[in-house]
Amino acid sequence: MMKINFVDLKRQYHKYSREFNQAIKEVLEKTDFILGGEVQRFEKDFARYCGTKYCLGVASGTDALLLSLKSLNMGTGDEVITAANTYIATVLAISMVGAKPILVDMNPETYNIDVEKIEKNITKRTKAILPVHLYGQPADMEPITKIAQKYNLYLVEDACQAHGARYQQKKVGSFGDAAAFSFYPGKNLGSYGDGGAITTNNQKLAEKIFMLRNYGQKVKYHHLIKGYNSRLDTIQAAILRAKLIHLDSWNKKRRRIAKLYNQLLSKIEGVVIPKEFPNFESVYHIYLIQVEKRDQLREYLAQKGITTLIHYPVPIHLQPAYRDLGYKKGNFPITENFCNRIVSLPMFPELNDKEIHFIVSSIKKFYSP
Repeated sequence: MMKINFVDLKRQYHKYSREFNQAIKEVLEKTDFILGGEVQRFEKDFARYCGTKYCLGVASGTDALLLSLKSLNMGTGDEVITAANTYIATVLAISMVGAKPILVDMNPETYNIDVEKIEKNITKRTKAILPVHLYGQPADMEPITKIAQKYNLYLVEDACQAHGARYQQKKVGSFGDAAAFSFYPGKNLGSYGDGGAITTNNQKLAEKIFMLRNYGQKVKYHHLIKGYNSRLDTIQAAILRAKLIHLDSWNKKRRRIAKLYNQLLSKIEGVVIPKEFPNFESVYHIYLIQVEKRDQLREYLAQKGITTLIHYPVPIHLQPAYRDLGYKKGNFPITENFCNRIVSLPMFPELNDKEIHFIVSSIKKFYSP
């Protein structure tokens, strides 16, 4: 039986092991494990890649969101507008600074926040909009930026799933006051542990985040503000720097895989495939489809050796942890329906055509009368 993992990190490691091992070895030999030279070099490289002036490495994507919001002085009494169909880390970061997440239903075409529903959720307490580039698909940044400017709101991008994605030929992570990235191992640019980064074009913001991530200090033992311990490990930075030179190539392969999936799956009645839009270039961190009998399909594919996941089965407003927001079932009908129908198929650059054809043929057999 063919065995196809949802993500197969071993294939990537085996192909590039010499580069990655050498990067790790150099850090071990220098023993500069905390905020070492490779962190600074990666920050410069990633800022250049994203088209921003500054990049600050932090301990995780969640911390990247948290410190971005904290650096903008968000706290108790403030409201931050974000997507109802995101991963919980997005709203956890808002809660961690003491602000209140205000959720907006998704656009059923793009799977991102419905821009037309943002303005009616703005109140006197609104301080920021936090769009999510979900699944690697850029959010519609032009109208979102205009809304933020109209109401004098901060704009923070959640780019944790969208390394290298482009909107109007410009890379995500360069539109807002700040942007958060995650380097969780399965991401398009993934480390071998937790890691994250914040990109910004604002020098003062960068200087503040520089202190916030390291106990609020510029100089050791001299603490100017109350900070955190949230530093990107030097070993992880070295690995990420070695991987960054391959990121565009890997993203190109993901787009080719998505194109083949789309071509083959479009022939199966009842399967809804993701759409491509002009001026939006997804990097397909996740490739998902919408189907009927989702759970039965997943069980059938598992029997065939195909691993699938659901991103995400329970929307934020129905999570027990967020009952205090006061939302109820039915408040975000598009998101709720979406969460009941989606399934994420295997997606990684090393996935081959034979495996894709096998996955699609298995789905076709399941739905064949």
